Amino acid sequence: MPPSRRRPRPARPPARTAHIAPLDGLRGLAVLAVLLFHAGHLAGGFLGVDLFFVLSGFLITGLLLGETATRGRIALVTFWGRRARRLLPALAVVGVATLLLTWAFGAPSVLLFALDDAPWVAAQAVNWHFITEQIGYWNASGTRVFAHLWSIAVEWQFYLVWPVVVALAGRGRGGQGRVAVLAGAGALVSLALLVVHGDAVDTTRAYEGTDTRASALLLGALVATAPVRRLLARVPGTASDGLCAALACGIGAAWVLTDGQNAPGLFQGGLFAHSLASALLIGLLARSPDGRAGWLAGSAIPRRLGELSYGLYLWHWPVYLLLPRTVFGIGGWGRTAFAIGVSLLAAWATKVLVEDPVRFRARWATGRRGLTALAAALAVVAGVWTAVPQPRPGAAAVDVERLTAP
Repeated sequence: MPPSRRRPRPARPPARTAHIAPLDGLRGLAVLAVLLFHAGHLAGGFLGVDLFFVLSGFLITGLLLGETATRGRIALVTFWGRRARRLLPALAVVGVATLLLTWAFGAPSVLLFALDDAPWVAAQAVNWHFITEQIGYWNASGTRVFAHLWSIAVEWQFYLVWPVVVALAGRGRGGQGRVAVLAGAGALVSLALLVVHGDAVDTTRAYEGTDTRASALLLGALVATAPVRRLLARVPGTASDGLCAALACGIGAAWVLTDGQNAPGLFQGGLFAHSLASALLIGLLARSPDGRAGWLAGSAIPRRLGELSYGLYLWHWPVYLLLPRTVFGIGGWGRTAFAIGVSLLAAWATKVLVEDPVRFRARWATGRRGLTALAAALAVVAGVWTAVPQPRPGAAAVDVERLTAP
């Protein structure tokens, strides 16, 4: 009887990249950069969001291609269900808590904006709400407790569209090559749109648009495909460590030297170059996680931050915005340290009590109990949004101090 011809599995299945310690470490460094940027201590720390995007594109595409290789198809409904369990419970908890905290401690204008933005957050379209309402990211975010959630909306919109593309193009012989071509072409189209829309006085359309920011997600997706992984596999181990160090230094220099939207060339290729460097670094670390670069990126502190990164990202901006200018008479770095500490505690509690039970299917989060918990959560979200009273007319007057906050 002739031996059966089975499609050989890759030596390192893409699905496992979600558990590679250096990638968790990169996620932790990215969220730390964003936290320092929003606190006014790291001018280019907003580029950490692009590193998040590239990581998301890489990991999700690796999972999708791995499923295609092993099962011959992608169970899209199951995939979207996993994404919903991963992202939405924590978002709902933070959204409800933020509305209540803003009602209790925020200025009336901030509460009015929060109530206006909340339905768009729930619909995962708050980035387009900000764009259509001409709410400038760089000069108005200090009045809006949900300003940072534009990036979560971009990722969710990507998760809705890209898996369908991979499911259609990734099947059969040469599927990964087709996905690579589509990801690369899409990234270049996105770059062109970024350049067009970035040539404006207010760059919010370029910065928050799903089409203009898709390049980072698609570059991550490109590096997850077999053709690119084969190219990276040709880099010798010693050279890989050196290249990782050079890429990491370039990314770090960009975070330190980039001065917000006014940085020369940011919207003419700078964001794209940063995302490309991030994608190459991720691809190399995923290939050789046990090298010196992987050991550093995957060390305890950045890895632990990475494990809390989602909740930390959700919580930090409302905490920053609602805390008084001085805490116990301390401002500056002392206030920042306190705010990060509060955000870390809230992120840990959210992970332990909400994210992990839902993600790993605790008894109360599955079957009829899960449906009951979901219905109750939706009722609470809608009830809080309805019950929080609208501020008095005129409460939306501009608060100049908050408007100019970083």
